[in-house]
Amino acid sequence: MRFSRYTWLSVILGILIATNVMAQNTAKPSASKVRHSQILILNLLDVRRSSTAVKHIREQIAGFRKGFQADIEKEESALRSANQGLVKKRTILSPEAFAKERREFEQRVVKVQKLVQKRKQQLDKAKIEAMLRVEKHMNGIVSDIAKKRQASLVLRRSDIVLAARNLDITSIVLKRLNKELIKVPVKKPID
Repeated sequence: MRFSRYTWLSVILGILIATNVMAQNTAKPSASKVRHSQILILNLLDVRRSSTAVKHIREQIAGFRKGFQADIEKEESALRSANQGLVKKRTILSPEAFAKERREFEQRVVKVQKLVQKRKQQLDKAKIEAMLRVEKHMNGIVSDIAKKRQASLVLRRSDIVLAARNLDITSIVLKRLNKELIKVPVKKPID
């Protein structure tokens, strides 16, 4: 039995259509099976901005920064005085002695710059550690709410274009976080 080209094309086309239909039926769950209540939305920026604990962290960091800034201003003032003294000595000292004092001054400048950088890193580290405690507590709250609502997915508000208001759990999370975690002590950075 011999088939023509058109017969073969018809058979191949039929197989392709059949497999495509079967793949579509098995690959995609129907839209009716996915409940919209399985998805929740959280505005992390609002929680981080409005949380009592985060505000407390910011206040502590600002206090540490103010103290460090006062120390640094003293060092900078001493450097300005030393620089003015060095300028006055330029005509009095020999070139070798002036070069030596200039190097010592530059070493002091580098030391102060390193101190500023070290203090900034210490403040950043202290803030990150405190914020991680808040994030961990918040994640526990979000997980609890998701479990109670039988949600399988929590999305960030910043990733969503449009959503129903009843899916947003931001105010609930913020209310619980403010009730459960009022203050987070920030570890004071040390030299």
